[in-house]
Amino acid sequence: MSSNNKQALRDLQTRLAQRMQAARDQETQAASWLAVECAGVGLLLSLRQAAEIFTPVPMRPLPYAQPWLAGVANLRGGLFTVVDLAVFLGLRESGAQRSEARQDVAQVRLVSLNAELNLNCALLVDRLLGLRGDEQLSPDPAQAEEGGARPRFAGPRLLDAEGRSWQVLDLEALSKHDQFLRVVV
Repeated sequence: MSSNNKQALRDLQTRLAQRMQAARDQETQAASWLAVECAGVGLLLSLRQAAEIFTPVPMRPLPYAQPWLAGVANLRGGLFTVVDLAVFLGLRESGAQRSEARQDVAQVRLVSLNAELNLNCALLVDRLLGLRGDEQLSPDPAQAEEGGARPRFAGPRLLDAEGRSWQVLDLEALSKHDQFLRVVV
């Protein structure tokens, strides 16, 4: 093997090692959370439990349904119940004020639950705020001062670098929560 070929082989090994290190660095900075906002409250949805994001589509209201059940929508050929997350969480009143209370209707999105949760459901959120990684968040010390019972789907509260508090929602626990499953009035 000539010295030029040996040098070319060393250069190739160096570039491969750099790419492998860069790939490892990207894995550690991977996003874990979809950040959304409902009625001004920041919520984090696990990317493992959320599936697709949709722009709003026409929905059919359901008679005798809970006020937080916005309706049924056809999303990619499948029928999904659509839950107004702000109303379900008690952050906003239901009814006519629902659409008026949203600051910017153009930013409203539907976030479907992962098919592994066995529930054809999409959550209506006011807006998407991007992705967050675990390394960008830390436990919110204000949560320790809060008392009272919390539903199982309410995970920890986390702070980001800008000091904004985020409430983690466990979508798997939400999909099994009695109140969430009781859609009939």
